[in-house]
Amino acid sequence: MNIRTDLAVESIDASMLSEGITRVRRGKAFEITEIVIDSDEHGKPVGKKKGRYITLEGASFGRFSENFKEMAEEFAAELSPMIPEGHILVTGIGNNDITPDALGPRTVSKVLATRHLREELGEEDEFLSGLRPVSVTASGVLGQTGIETAEIVGGLLEKTKPSAVIAIDALACSGISRLGTTVQLSDSGISPGSGVQNKRRELSETTLGVPVIAVGVPTVVDMHTIVKEITGRRIAKDVPNMMVTPRDVDRLIERSSAFIAMGINLALQPGMKFEDVESVMF
Repeated sequence: MNIRTDLAVESIDASMLSEGITRVRRGKAFEITEIVIDSDEHGKPVGKKKGRYITLEGASFGRFSENFKEMAEEFAAELSPMIPEGHILVTGIGNNDITPDALGPRTVSKVLATRHLREELGEEDEFLSGLRPVSVTASGVLGQTGIETAEIVGGLLEKTKPSAVIAIDALACSGISRLGTTVQLSDSGISPGSGVQNKRRELSETTLGVPVIAVGVPTVVDMHTIVKEITGRRIAKDVPNMMVTPRDVDRLIERSSAFIAMGINLALQPGMKFEDVESVMF
């Protein structure tokens, strides 16, 4: 049975590790697993492209966490080395009208857009002149716009010429325990909808010409996978399948989007402390 998952940590187990695929574990606020795939050839057997895949696993984002600050700072510390210098375009992928798919649009609504500030106020304000230029957009989905996300982002790249793109999207997982408890970072790009077999044109350095850093949280798992995990039995292929999401998905999306936005803001603006970003966001 084809298990649907966007997470490298679920696609690669210890038996698959080799000279071309390595795994390192670390973390304080999170349990962090970093998987590095040296080439597309090494990644082909596990369905992953060349790149770094960093998974942060912790408590559910649907519940309030007392160590939110430590979690956000650790997330930012993992994301920062992936981001090159210069202007960054942050894009939210997904459908804001469908809650499990709204992570991208909800997150970018909280990311600090600063590209315009330097031109308008930078000379008058020493602090503003030190901010990294950041552009923010939510592209919608093909069914809403009639335009592929990759086409929209590609058009924006031509006009704004960023040094990299950060793409945020909801993911699918195969482990129920990872629903709403996990963040994946990757510098290999993203294929929107691939986890739910609705694959669209990929956003990657190959297709866009600049590095694409993917950030996502699993919000859905398919029913066949749930049954197999609980009972150990495989379901016949002719049995209809469906995607399942947590019943508190509204709260999960709201809190996980706030967390990811906080981490991205801290990573993009290292001159700002947690308290500075918090005062602007909330």
